[in-house]
Amino acid sequence: MREPSGLYYPNRIARYFFQAMEDVMGQNGLNVVLSLAGLEAYIGHPPPDNLAGEFDFTAMAAIQEALEEMYGARGGRGMALRIGRASFSQGMRTFGALAGVDTPAFRALPRDARGRLGLMALANVYSSFTDQQSSVEEDGSTYRFVVENSPMAWGRMSDKPVCHALVGTLQECMRWISNGYEYYVYESACHACGSETCVFTINKTPIGGKPT
Repeated sequence: MREPSGLYYPNRIARYFFQAMEDVMGQNGLNVVLSLAGLEAYIGHPPPDNLAGEFDFTAMAAIQEALEEMYGARGGRGMALRIGRASFSQGMRTFGALAGVDTPAFRALPRDARGRLGLMALANVYSSFTDQQSSVEEDGSTYRFVVENSPMAWGRMSDKPVCHALVGTLQECMRWISNGYEYYVYESACHACGSETCVFTINKTPIGGKPT
């Protein structure tokens, strides 16, 4: 594995990711991925449930590479998307600023406003509790979730975007805050491809529905 980055997720967010991997791949699949990633120390010992910043971005990048090694480029992408979605639904949606989003007053807002505020709450969680600094931009038809220091792309070089787990997290975040609508989310710029930041573009109009 590469040298440590010195940038970290708190153990609790990493633990959500481990729980999601186990749910999606099973315990045996998780163990194989951790072995391929050089993270054997975590087999049977997931990150503890605390906020200590101890899960290095290099380890997260190694997991993404291991998924692609185990399942192939396309299969690894699909797995990472599913894991990202599961990690949000199992834990991230109750974390920090996101915990205050799920209220009757929020649910009564127009869907477009919910999308913007929900993404801002997710960006706040990342920026406040991790070294993944995140922000939200928008224009008339899209939101852009901008990430500095994406752990999925840390130290990687690729001709295609690699932050599939974050795409999955954003997909599930949008589904949750919109009361079940699916949204088209794609990584339009990636640090692994030479961009300064990773940018995730989200269409404001849900798939099969009209914005309200």
